[in-house]
Amino acid sequence: MRTRKGVPLEQALARRRLYALAGLAASGLVALAIVLVLLTRTGGGGRADDTGVATALAAAGCTYSTFPDQGRNHVDSLDAKVDYNSLPPTSGPHYFRPAPWNPYDGPLPQVQLVHNLEHGGIVVQYGSKVPATTVDELTSFDQQDPNGIVLAPLPRLKGKIALTAWTHLAECSRFNEKAFTTFRDAFRAKGPEPFPLSALKPGT
Repeated sequence: MRTRKGVPLEQALARRRLYALAGLAASGLVALAIVLVLLTRTGGGGRADDTGVATALAAAGCTYSTFPDQGRNHVDSLDAKVDYNSLPPTSGPHYFRPAPWNPYDGPLPQVQLVHNLEHGGIVVQYGSKVPATTVDELTSFDQQDPNGIVLAPLPRLKGKIALTAWTHLAECSRFNEKAFTTFRDAFRAKGPEPFPLSALKPGT
C-alpha cells in the first residue's frame, strides 16, 4: 500500500516515528538548557572552588581542613547521637529540618546544623572564651551578607571560632574579614543539595 505521494506506507510510518523521536530529543535538550540557565542565574549548586582558601586562612593564623563525606542520611531527633569525624561536624547524618538562617544567642544542636551545610550554608560558631568585641565583629560580618549563614555560640570551642561548610572546616583564634569572606564565598551555595543563594534568606 502506498500513500497519496507514492511513498510506501511502512516507509512513511517509519519516517514519522523518526521525526517524533527527533522532536522528543530536541525538547529534552531545550529543557536541560533551561535548567542550566536557571541554575547559573540563581547561583545554586555547582562545584566549590577552594583556590586561595588555605592561603587566606593561613595568612590569618587559621587552620583549614577537609574531611571525608560521611553521607546525608536523616535522623528524627535533635538528640540523636552521631559519631562525626570533626568538631564541629562538616557532613553526615542530620536532623531532617535545618535551622533558620539567623544569628543565635545560644548553642544549636550540631545534628541540625549539618543539614544547613547540606543546603550550601556556612555555619560560624564561637567558643565561650571568645571576647565580646570579636562576637560583635562576627555579628557585623553576618549582617553584611546574611543569606546562607548561621552564627551561634558553641562553648566547647573555648577561645576559637569555627567556620564550617560541607566537608570543610576552618578554625581561627580571631576574626579576619578577608579570610572569613574568602571561606564564605568559596563554599556558600555549593552544598550537595543545589539550593540557590536567594532561597537561603534569614528566617527561612
